[in-house]
Amino acid sequence: MKVEIITIGDEILIGQIIETNSAWMAAELTKAGFEVTHIHSVGDSAQTIIDAIDLAFSRSDILLLTGGIGPTHDDITKNTLCRYFNTELIFSNDVLENILNIFAHRNISLNELTRNQALVPEGCTVIQNKTGTAPILWFQRQQKVLVSMPGVPFEMETAMTDDIIPRLKLQFHLENYLKESYLVAGITESALAMRLSEFEKELPNGISLAYLPLYGLIKLRLFIRNTANPGLFQEQTELFQGQTELFHEQSEKLRNLIVDLLVSENEKLLEELLGEKLQMRQLTISTAESCTGGLVAHKITSVAGASAYFTGSVVSYTNEVKERILDVDKNDLDAFGAVSEEVVVQMARNCAELLKTDCAIAISGIAGPTGGSEEKPVGTVWICTYCRGKSIAKKYNVGNSRRENIERSANMGMLQMLKMI
Repeated sequence: MKVEIITIGDEILIGQIIETNSAWMAAELTKAGFEVTHIHSVGDSAQTIIDAIDLAFSRSDILLLTGGIGPTHDDITKNTLCRYFNTELIFSNDVLENILNIFAHRNISLNELTRNQALVPEGCTVIQNKTGTAPILWFQRQQKVLVSMPGVPFEMETAMTDDIIPRLKLQFHLENYLKESYLVAGITESALAMRLSEFEKELPNGISLAYLPLYGLIKLRLFIRNTANPGLFQEQTELFQGQTELFHEQSEKLRNLIVDLLVSENEKLLEELLGEKLQMRQLTISTAESCTGGLVAHKITSVAGASAYFTGSVVSYTNEVKERILDVDKNDLDAFGAVSEEVVVQMARNCAELLKTDCAIAISGIAGPTGGSEEKPVGTVWICTYCRGKSIAKKYNVGNSRRENIERSANMGMLQMLKMI
């Protein structure tokens, strides 16, 4: 089934916000067996939205919209859908009750604009929003479906996970989607592509390999859309089994080519892998961060259950904090500088002692764009990982862009810790 995603809002087009909904939706839909064929964004213009819907329906079976259904006057999607489907808004007591229940839980008073969220297009299926006030609107046109959802990411994600994808699965026949994911490190994307060039040339028809660079890491995804359906007819079952066996043969072949670079063989993030290993080894961890400004701690604590192994962080951005909080020797700071092996080793060891953890990650570097020197150019980063009395300190040259340097340094710190334990 072909799916098209349209995100709505002027704030997207002018760069006021970074649009992340479509990427999340595409990943979840692909896992479920749908084929996402187009993704695009449009502004808050009724005619633009209508033109986008017309185009999408001409080439796709399912159209998913996010955005433009809030309580403010610039949210025009609901009225535009009434115009498109030749209907009108009616008041839904069920939606109002859902809003009142949400507001009662949050101790918020209802105002007129929010009350208007209970106005819904007549004839559509209304799905209650479990985390917000704007209902999800499901329209059916012959064999095609349009679903309008809020643009607030956690509201959309809840709706997609709990309601939209399950309903779509019931209504549409899906292709079987086979995939394997590999996370690798220690190689550039171009060098990896050269290593795998022959493998890619020899891939059987229908099997594809995708590269996704992730700041010091690369995710590889091998996949095939398996159109056969097991269990229907004998020839279909045999075709399905043949395609599956062929896919697994290619997967094993790929694994053998990258075994020396492998970090993991799943879709999990680096912080999830680190958390799992810490729990498995019954270890606790803390961080001492300078140039990353607490990003490692943020990544670690973004994983549910991180309190089982993470205790805290010291963001020692200045030398004064390194000395006063982390007890780094002032003589070493003066002699070697903050970005040095001598300093980062003390940061890691003393952080673990201060916060009473088994392990610690310490990072000190020059994120840029200024602050570099001939001896220590922008992108120079020292990382020390410490665990139960042992330390590993390494110097990295991560790049020239500040954002890239911070992200890459955080990933390198977690990766170094993951390998150490």
